[in-house]
Amino acid sequence: MPEDTPLPLAGIRVLEFSHMVMGPTCGMILADLGAEVIKVEPPGGDRTRRLPGLGIGFFRSFNRNKKSVVIDISTDEGAATAAGLARQCDVVVENFRPGLMRERGLDYETLSRGAPHLVYASHKGFLPGPYEKRLALDEVVQMMGGLSYMTGPEGRPLRAGTSVNDIMGGMFGAIGVLAALRERERTGRGQEVQSALFENCVFLCAQHMQQFAMTGEAPPPMPSRVSAWSVYDVFTLAGGEQLFIGAVSDKQFATLCRVLEAHELAADPQLADNASRVAVRPQLLQRLGAILQHHRAAELAPKLEAAGVPYAPIVRPDQLLDDPHLRQSGGLVPMRNEEGGQSDAVLLPLQMGGRRPGVRRPLPRVGEHTEEILSGLRSAAPA
Repeated sequence: MPEDTPLPLAGIRVLEFSHMVMGPTCGMILADLGAEVIKVEPPGGDRTRRLPGLGIGFFRSFNRNKKSVVIDISTDEGAATAAGLARQCDVVVENFRPGLMRERGLDYETLSRGAPHLVYASHKGFLPGPYEKRLALDEVVQMMGGLSYMTGPEGRPLRAGTSVNDIMGGMFGAIGVLAALRERERTGRGQEVQSALFENCVFLCAQHMQQFAMTGEAPPPMPSRVSAWSVYDVFTLAGGEQLFIGAVSDKQFATLCRVLEAHELAADPQLADNASRVAVRPQLLQRLGAILQHHRAAELAPKLEAAGVPYAPIVRPDQLLDDPHLRQSGGLVPMRNEEGGQSDAVLLPLQMGGRRPGVRRPLPRVGEHTEEILSGLRSAAPA
């Protein structure tokens, strides 16, 4: 796909009422794919811009390629302005608490009366049902959706180390929007799309649910699981460095033994095939650990790669900013931030027609595009 080819969603206009991660992720995906995404912020700006601690990177991570408009939807005038703008758009994205958009006359039922073409993507904690009025957070649904139980050691539920459900919930919202836009081409009518944190988390745990349905045995947490493979673990190397190594076939085990010059392991009849090795896995891992503690990661890693044995260093997120693959493949690109400086943006993990959907506009300042967008709304109003 040549650089001057329009992006897939060019010509689609999206109005986004959102904060935090879930709704902004949906809007960002649509923006990266070419849609004009107008983010509605309250006076003073989205509070996500000013989060401290682990939330400090939320706004910059999920709000690129958007325009910013300040509208106070808590007032009747602001809500009416927002409704008029929504009717000029193809898509509305929202992720506020249950009932808020209805209170302001900005829900799908109300807006669609004057705009039957509208696709409306609502992101909530739960889909309609007994839990639908509950407020939810990513960590809440990780606990009640099985993910924390499966992640932590026995008796110590542990949340995943990132906003898994918020991000994937926004992804599923975007998938629903794309499907609804496609259906609108046939019917001429829009529809409401709903995505939810809890159902997203349950979908992530579906394989474990099916395991129980098929065996009658509840799967243990991942740290306590019985591995299907004998060599599939993190090992401590010389100098305290750590490396994950996974030899998941007899051929890979033989290759690993050759790379390590562990001829006694290769010749041991107790280790002849994977099933036999799994039966003595604790002892095998102990023997491998004793060998690997004398190897350095910088020397061993290229040998494993050349031999085709799966491996991975244990990497912190900050180290990924210098990852050679991300740098050379174009997965990290500079983005001008709202303060006028520059920071690196992580692009969508996909390639289309040979190119990565990238950063087309700087991160917007609060209300930067208010006059541009609302002047268009005024000019479109009947005399």
